[in-house]
Order: sequence, then structure tokens, then C-alpha cells
Amino acid sequence: MTGPVTRFPFRFDPVFRPALALLGVRPATAWVTVSDRELLIRYGPWQLRTARDNVTGVEVSGPYRWWRAIGPHVSLADRGVSFGSTAAGGICLRFGVPVPALAPGGWLRHPAATVTVTDPPALARLFAGPDLP
Repeated sequence: MTGPVTRFPFRFDPVFRPALALLGVRPATAWVTVSDRELLIRYGPWQLRTARDNVTGVEVSGPYRWWRAIGPHVSLADRGVSFGSTAAGGICLRFGVPVPALAPGGWLRHPAATVTVTDPPALARLFAGPDLP
């Protein structure tokens, strides 16, 4: 990452913290960072890295059903990846070029990622511009 980096911690519902910790997902290992060139999502042992300009859309969403939100998930509908630590809400980041995140070797690529950070609107504002909603 170059230039100033903005970091967004994940929001953790206390009831799900023990189960997520078993997966290696804890506040110390889960965050989103954005620089002038790069987006990095770290979620325990999983990581998604892409160029900042690969983000082509953002949408603040939620609340979610807990069984669809908590933990790492792949959508069967569109192959989007979710990294969830709360059912309260999050943000979906859409990509121009799908990126690897969950499967080893990068063979599964995701057109979008949903993350449950503490301040989804602030993360969305970093990507707001003439081309994004």
C-alpha cells in the first residue's frame, strides 16, 4: 500500500465471537484497509487484495439473517464472497474484474465482497465519485 491508508475494523457481535475465533477471525486479524492504490480485506486466514480502481460499485446493506452473514460465505447466486462478523449490516463492494479470496490457488474469483465493518457508510464514501453510487 502506498500513500495514506484508512483502516476499518470489523464489527463483532459478542455472541458470534467465540465461533469466529475458532476460525482465526478476531478483531486483531480482521480489517479492511484502503489506500490510494489498493483495497485489502483481511478476515482471519483469508485475504482479498485488489486495485482500488477495480471497485466499480458500493452498496451499504443489512441487517442480515445471522446464518447468511456470520463467517466466510460464497453466494450461490453470483459467487460473491461475504466476510461477516455481525448481522447488523455491512457494505458490498463490486469489482470490475473478479478477484480471488476464499479458495486456495485463486481458482474461484468473486465479482463482489460484502464486509461487516464498524462504519459501512464511511467506507462507502471512500469510493464515492462520479462513476460510483
